[in-house]
Amino acid sequence: MLRRDQKLALFTEGNLVSEINKMALGILRYSPNEVTCCIDSAYAGQHVQDLVLTPRDCPVVASVAEAKALGADVFVLGIAPPGGLIPMEWMPSINSAIESGMCVLNGLHDLLAPKFPALADVQWIWDIRIEPSGLQPAQGAARHLTNRRVLMIGTDMAIGKMTAGLEIHRLARSKGINAEFVATGQIGITIMGQGIPLDAIRVDFAGGAVEREVMAVKDADLVIVEGQGALIHPGSTSNLPLLRGTMPTHLILCHRAGMTTLRRQTEFAVPPLRDYMRLYEDLGEALGTFPRPKSAAIALNTMDYNEQDAKDWVKRTEEETGLPVTDPIRFGPEKLLDAVMA
Repeated sequence: MLRRDQKLALFTEGNLVSEINKMALGILRYSPNEVTCCIDSAYAGQHVQDLVLTPRDCPVVASVAEAKALGADVFVLGIAPPGGLIPMEWMPSINSAIESGMCVLNGLHDLLAPKFPALADVQWIWDIRIEPSGLQPAQGAARHLTNRRVLMIGTDMAIGKMTAGLEIHRLARSKGINAEFVATGQIGITIMGQGIPLDAIRVDFAGGAVEREVMAVKDADLVIVEGQGALIHPGSTSNLPLLRGTMPTHLILCHRAGMTTLRRQTEFAVPPLRDYMRLYEDLGEALGTFPRPKSAAIALNTMDYNEQDAKDWVKRTEEETGLPVTDPIRFGPEKLLDAVMA
């Protein structure tokens, strides 16, 4: 749906500097499409790199009209609020984008296309979270593959599973490794141009959907599967389908430095990291029925700390777990890739 020559405007109204701006941040870091601006009246007049850590800069504007004047072709909902629903206060901006002739990319659960049925042929709305057709229950087919299959797991939602996976994928490709990235969420799909919206797929077919994507790239030497959710999160249902569909050979845990409880549900404590990873190994193996995945490394999100404190957290986590640890954004993903390829 999205062509690589189309220019994007990322709508982040009031949340450019927030943990829920992950669609915008993912696109800024990894999308091959040109980004003309972010639309956010709270930060208008500034530049993105003045506000968030990203390798690509763009101006921040206050309105859709300003984005259109900068040449934007596609209005992207760049925020992922809890629950994945579109707040009513966003609709005036969405209407303005449609009226100006822009296409709309929507990664949230609320569908927009049915609200605008009379668009011209050149104008589209891409609702990413729609279940693909032709799905079947998982068959455990990936257990017979001989390649490396890395499942990104986490101790919470929105903790960096996609980011760490994409960093590993990019580094692997740069080293000549035949690597593929399986996107399972709206941001990864937008960046890669393909994948599955796992949280929009009926539970009976979720494992089969992951399996189909993994088998489609079975000739790759390294397959990195974007993780979703967390086993300790009460709202997460995606972990078993990801394990069953991927039959991973390796696990990489994504964790936020210093985090002792879930970010929003603080009554749920984070267990010792090695115990947590062992639980994923046990589930992956299912009492010896399937090959046991190996806990390879930890991707540590240190965005809340300065660089020296971040280094201290990396060292402390390595000492506690006995595993290679790094922040792939701050210090590069080499440790993570080396641990998988060892």
